[in-house]
Amino acid sequence: MASTPNEPETKTGWLEKLRSKWGLKNLWQVILVLIVFACTGMTVLLIKQPIFDILGVDMSTGGFWKTVLYLLLVLPLYQAFLLVYGFIFGQFSFFWEKEKQFVRRMGRFFRKK
Repeated sequence: MASTPNEPETKTGWLEKLRSKWGLKNLWQVILVLIVFACTGMTVLLIKQPIFDILGVDMSTGGFWKTVLYLLLVLPLYQAFLLVYGFIFGQFSFFWEKEKQFVRRMGRFFRKK
């Protein structure tokens, strides 16, 4: 149902929802953040296999220890590349705040209760 000129549009687009959720100033920043996520994912995807080849790990079959190794190596790389690409695309402060949140959340798992 289309809105008439006197009715405000009640639907908001998914980019606008992301802008609001992430606290960004405009939609251009949302697009830049999404580009950073895309570049980071592609970079990790491209460098993962050569790293495991150098370490002599065959990731074609599963296994608990291979999954642990994957997480221990790839997760820090992903976080680092987020900051690098965030800097390149002018969104470093956004990703730095997200990185600090991530570290705080991970720290909760290692604290004694």
